Amino acid sequence: MNQILKQVTDRISNRSAKSRESYLQRIDRAAAAGPSRHTMSCSNLAHGIAACSAADKASLVSGPAANIAIVSSYNDMLSAHQPFETFPDVIRKAAHEAGAVAQFAGGVPAMCDGVTQGQPGMELSLFSRDVIAQSTAIALSHDMFDASICLGVCDKIVPGLLMGSLSFGHLPTVFAPAGPMESGLPNKEKARVREAYASGHVGRDELLKSESASYHSAGTCTFYGTANSNQMLMEFMGLQLPGGSFVNPGTPMREALTIEAVRQVLQILPTGENYTPIGRIVDEKAIVNAIIGLLATGGSTNHTIHLVAIAAAAGIRINWDDFSDLSSVIPQLTRIYPNGKADVNHFHAAGGLGFTMTTLLDAGLLHDDVQTIMGPGLANFCREPVLQDGTIAWKPVTEQSLDTSILRPASDPFDAHGGLRLVQGNLGRAVIKTSAVKEKHHRIEAPARVFDTQQDFVDAFNRGEFTTDMVVVLTHQGPSANGMPELHQLTPFLRVLQGSGLKVALLTDGRMSGASGQVLAAIHVTPDTLGNGLIGKVRDGDMILIDAQAGIMNMNISDATLSERPDPGPGSEDSADGMGRELFEMFRRNASDTEAGGTVLRGLGS
Repeated sequence: MNQILKQVTDRISNRSAKSRESYLQRIDRAAAAGPSRHTMSCSNLAHGIAACSAADKASLVSGPAANIAIVSSYNDMLSAHQPFETFPDVIRKAAHEAGAVAQFAGGVPAMCDGVTQGQPGMELSLFSRDVIAQSTAIALSHDMFDASICLGVCDKIVPGLLMGSLSFGHLPTVFAPAGPMESGLPNKEKARVREAYASGHVGRDELLKSESASYHSAGTCTFYGTANSNQMLMEFMGLQLPGGSFVNPGTPMREALTIEAVRQVLQILPTGENYTPIGRIVDEKAIVNAIIGLLATGGSTNHTIHLVAIAAAAGIRINWDDFSDLSSVIPQLTRIYPNGKADVNHFHAAGGLGFTMTTLLDAGLLHDDVQTIMGPGLANFCREPVLQDGTIAWKPVTEQSLDTSILRPASDPFDAHGGLRLVQGNLGRAVIKTSAVKEKHHRIEAPARVFDTQQDFVDAFNRGEFTTDMVVVLTHQGPSANGMPELHQLTPFLRVLQGSGLKVALLTDGRMSGASGQVLAAIHVTPDTLGNGLIGKVRDGDMILIDAQAGIMNMNISDATLSERPDPGPGSEDSADGMGRELFEMFRRNASDTEAGGTVLRGLGS
C-alpha cells in the first residue's frame, strides 16, 4: 500500500471519527427497525399497495417477498435519461421472477448542462443536486422498502441520488446506468468547428450540423465529462455492476445488466447472510478510492465539489488537500476527450474501468479491503460481463491495454501524477485540471481583465479588445452569487486567444467541469466573491500569478491599495429571478462554500 494513500486515508478517518460514528449509529437504528410496512396501520399499508397486483399485495402484506424501490431520473427530452423509460418494467419483471416486488418509488429531476450552458437555467444546475437528494429522500420516505435501485447518469443526478440514498443508508442500494450513445463525430473535429465559429470563420448552420453529429442518439454524451465520471465513481466505490458503466443503451447486454442489478441487490438484503447496506459500502476507503479513480482517469473537476458533499452525507469529512496529496502519487492512466482524442466507447474497448482498477490495485494504489455490492474486496470489479444464454457471466479483464494511446498500466502512465492541482495564496484556494493543459501553459503571470458575466467577456472578445497576455477574472460565479454555473461558453474563445499566441488563463469562483479545455483555469475559487474573497477586489491591470506546478495563486497588490477598494456588490441583477431562479433565492443565501460542497443540506453527516 502506498504510504501517501495510507496517510490520507488515516487522516480522513481521524477527522471524521465523530460524524462517521454518529452516522453509523443512525443507520443501524433504522436497520434494526426494518421497513414500517410490517408494523404500520392497515390504512397506511392499504395506501402503499393500492395500485399493486393482487399477487404483489399478498406478498407485501403477509409473504416474505422483498420490496425494491425504483428511483429514476427518467425524462425523454434528454438523451442520457431517455433509455430509463423501459427500465422499471424490466426491473419489475426481474423482481417477480426472483420472488420479489419492485415499486416505482419516485422520480427525480434531471437537467442537462449541455442544454443550459450559457443560459439562465444553468444557474439552477448545482442546486439541482440538493433537490435531487431531497427528492430521493422523499421517494424512500414511505419506508415500504427493503432495498433500492437508482437509475441515473448525468452531472448532478448521480451525486444527488447517492446523497439521498445515504440518508437511507441502512438500505442495500445498487446503481444502474443507461450507458453512453455510440460514437459520433470525432471530438477533435467538434472542437475545431467550435473554435472556427467563435472566431467567425464558420456560421451557425455548420456549427449546429457538427454538434448534431456529436450528440446524435439516446445515451450519455461520449466525452469524459461529469456524467461519465459519475459512472466511473460508481464502479470505483463498488455501487454499480463491474464493467457496466459504458455499455450502450438498447443492447442485449444493457438489458441483461439491468436484470442482473435486480438479482444482485436481492443477494444483499437485511434478511440474508450477505447484508450490505449502502451506508457501510460508502466508507472512508471507498471515498479515497473514488478520488483515486477521478485522478487516474482525468475525471471531472465537479467532483472536487460533489465528492465532498457525498462524503459528508455518509459522515465523512474530506477537503481539497486530500485530493492534492493523492494527486501527487496517483498516475494518469487515460487519455479521453477532453484530455485526449478518444471517447468513453474507445476507452471501454481498450480495457476500460476493469483494467484501470486492476493495474492500480497491483501497484498498491487502491484499497481492496472494502465492501461492495458484489461482496468484500474491490478485486470483484477486476472482471467484465459477458452474455451466456442471455444472462450475465463474468470473465477476467484483459491483462494488458488494447490501445496504449488511450489507456496505460500504472507502470507506464501518461504522467506520474494525477491531473488535478490545488493552488492557493492571497487569492484563496482553487483547483486546476492540468491533465488537458500542456505543461508550457501551467504557469502564467499577467495583468487581469475582470468581468462579472460570461457575456461581458464574449462581447469584449467580439470587439477585438484582447491583444495582450492576460488572466481573465470572472467574478460573481460562486454558489451564493448566481448558483455557480459552468462556464463552458468561454472555452472556445479562450482557446482561440491561446492559439493566436497569447498567454491566457481563467481565474473564477465558477465551475468548468470535465469539459475543461487546454487553457489553464483556476476554478472554484474560495472564498468566493460574495464570501469576502479577494477575487472580488481584483481590478483590470492587477498582476496575477498562477503556477499549477508550484501550487501558487497570488495577486501582486499592496495592503494599502487593497484597503482602499470597496467590497464587491451583489453582481448582475439578472441572476435574481426569471427561469425559476427566484425559487432558489434561499439556496443562494444559505449555500456552503465550494470546498464544503456548495450545499444547502447543512445536516449532512450530523
